[in-house]
Amino acid sequence: MLDHFGIQCADLQVSAAFYDTVLQPLGARRLMDVGAAMGFGVTRPDFWIGELSSGEGFRESHFAFEASDRATVRAFFDAAVGTGAEVLHEPRVFPEYHPDYYGAFVRDPDGNNVEAVCHGPDARDAPDGSVA
Repeated sequence: MLDHFGIQCADLQVSAAFYDTVLQPLGARRLMDVGAAMGFGVTRPDFWIGELSSGEGFRESHFAFEASDRATVRAFFDAAVGTGAEVLHEPRVFPEYHPDYYGAFVRDPDGNNVEAVCHGPDARDAPDGSVA
Protein backbone atom coordinates (compact mmCIF):
# COMPACT_ATOMS: atom_id res chain seq x y z
CA MET A 1 0.00 0.00 0.00
CA LEU A 2 2.73 2.50 0.89
CA ASP A 3 5.17 3.66 -1.76
CA HIS A 4 7.37 5.65 0.58
CA PHE A 5 7.18 7.73 3.75
CA GLY A 6 9.25 10.33 5.50
CA ILE A 7 9.79 11.85 8.89
CA GLN A 8 11.20 15.18 10.04
CA CYS A 9 14.23 15.13 12.32
CA ALA A 10 15.43 17.70 14.84
CA ASP A 11 19.08 16.92 14.02
CA LEU A 12 19.39 15.45 10.54
CA GLN A 13 23.00 14.32 10.93
CA VAL A 14 22.35 12.50 14.22
CA SER A 15 19.29 10.78 12.72
CA ALA A 16 21.21 9.92 9.54
CA ALA A 17 23.93 8.22 11.58
CA PHE A 18 21.29 6.28 13.54
CA TYR A 19 19.48 5.04 10.41
CA ASP A 20 22.75 4.33 8.57
CA THR A 21 23.57 1.98 11.47
CA VAL A 22 20.25 0.31 12.28
CA LEU A 23 19.07 -0.25 8.70
CA GLN A 24 22.29 -1.97 7.63
CA PRO A 25 21.41 -5.32 9.31
CA LEU A 26 18.07 -5.21 7.45
CA GLY A 27 19.84 -4.96 4.10
CA ALA A 28 18.94 -1.31 3.60
CA ARG A 29 21.22 1.68 3.19
CA ARG A 30 21.18 5.35 2.31
CA LEU A 31 20.52 5.58 -1.42
CA MET A 32 19.97 9.31 -1.95
CA ASP A 33 20.89 12.66 -0.47
CA VAL A 34 18.66 15.38 -1.90
CA GLY A 35 19.10 18.79 -0.31
CA ALA A 36 17.97 18.50 3.30
CA ALA A 37 16.55 14.98 2.86
CA MET A 38 17.98 11.47 2.74
CA GLY A 39 16.37 8.39 1.25
CA PHE A 40 16.98 4.85 2.53
CA GLY A 41 15.98 1.50 1.09
CA VAL A 42 17.06 -1.81 -0.35
CA THR A 43 16.56 -1.16 -4.06
CA ARG A 44 14.89 2.25 -4.01
CA PRO A 45 14.48 4.98 -1.40
CA ASP A 46 11.18 4.24 0.33
CA PHE A 47 12.04 5.67 3.77
CA TRP A 48 13.04 9.34 3.97
CA ILE A 49 14.32 11.60 6.71
CA GLY A 50 14.51 15.37 6.46
CA GLU A 51 15.11 18.48 8.50
CA LEU A 52 12.38 19.61 10.86
CA SER A 53 10.66 22.28 8.81
CA SER A 54 6.98 22.41 9.74
CA GLY A 55 4.63 21.93 12.64
CA GLU A 56 5.08 22.58 16.32
CA GLY A 57 5.69 20.12 19.10
CA PHE A 58 6.54 16.46 18.94
CA ARG A 59 4.13 13.80 17.75
CA GLU A 60 5.52 10.29 18.19
CA SER A 61 5.36 8.06 15.13
CA HIS A 62 5.63 4.29 15.06
CA PHE A 63 6.98 2.42 12.06
CA ALA A 64 8.27 -1.08 11.53
CA PHE A 65 10.92 -2.29 9.13
CA GLU A 66 10.56 -5.81 7.76
CA ALA A 67 13.28 -8.29 8.70
CA SER A 68 13.88 -11.51 6.78
CA ASP A 69 14.33 -13.60 9.93
CA ARG A 70 14.60 -13.40 13.71
CA ALA A 71 18.38 -13.15 13.67
CA THR A 72 18.02 -9.99 11.61
CA VAL A 73 15.62 -8.52 14.17
CA ARG A 74 18.23 -9.20 16.84
CA ALA A 75 20.97 -7.63 14.66
CA PHE A 76 18.80 -4.51 14.20
CA PHE A 77 18.25 -4.36 17.96
CA ASP A 78 21.95 -4.78 18.74
CA ALA A 79 22.85 -2.07 16.22
CA ALA A 80 20.29 0.30 17.74
CA VAL A 81 21.46 -0.36 21.30
CA GLY A 82 25.02 0.23 20.08
CA THR A 83 24.01 3.75 19.03
CA GLY A 84 22.63 4.39 22.53
CA ALA A 85 18.96 4.05 21.51
CA GLU A 86 16.40 3.70 24.30
CA VAL A 87 15.04 0.16 24.44
CA LEU A 88 11.24 -0.06 24.35
CA HIS A 89 10.92 -3.85 23.89
CA GLU A 90 13.77 -6.33 23.53
CA PRO A 91 13.44 -8.91 20.74
CA ARG A 92 10.69 -11.40 21.50
CA VAL A 93 7.54 -13.06 20.19
CA PHE A 94 4.38 -10.96 20.51
CA PRO A 95 1.64 -13.65 20.39
CA GLU A 96 -1.06 -11.02 20.88
CA TYR A 97 -0.35 -9.94 17.27
CA HIS A 98 0.03 -13.47 15.87
CA PRO A 99 1.95 -16.63 16.89
CA ASP A 100 5.06 -15.88 14.79
CA TYR A 101 5.25 -12.09 15.29
CA TYR A 102 8.84 -11.46 16.41
CA GLY A 103 9.85 -7.85 16.96
CA ALA A 104 12.12 -5.42 18.73
CA PHE A 105 11.28 -1.78 19.48
CA VAL A 106 13.61 1.18 20.14
CA ARG A 107 13.44 4.98 20.13
CA ASP A 108 15.22 6.88 17.38
CA PRO A 109 17.06 10.16 18.14
CA ASP A 110 13.79 12.11 17.73
CA GLY A 111 11.78 9.86 20.07
CA ASN A 112 9.93 7.82 17.45
CA ASN A 113 9.05 4.19 18.15
CA VAL A 114 11.04 2.20 15.56
CA GLU A 115 10.61 -1.55 15.16
CA ALA A 116 12.11 -4.41 13.21
CA VAL A 117 9.72 -7.34 12.72
CA CYS A 118 9.79 -10.84 11.28
CA HIS A 119 6.47 -12.60 10.62
CA GLY A 120 7.89 -16.09 10.23
CA PRO A 121 8.80 -18.87 12.65
CA ASP A 122 12.27 -19.21 14.09
CA ALA A 123 14.56 -20.88 11.56
CA ARG A 124 15.55 -23.30 14.34
CA ASP A 125 11.93 -24.51 14.67
CA ALA A 126 11.23 -27.87 13.08
CA PRO A 127 8.13 -28.20 10.84
CA ASP A 128 6.33 -30.15 13.59
CA GLY A 129 6.66 -27.21 15.99
CA SER A 130 9.51 -28.61 18.05
CA VAL A 131 12.72 -26.67 18.45
CA ALA A 132 15.69 -28.16 16.63
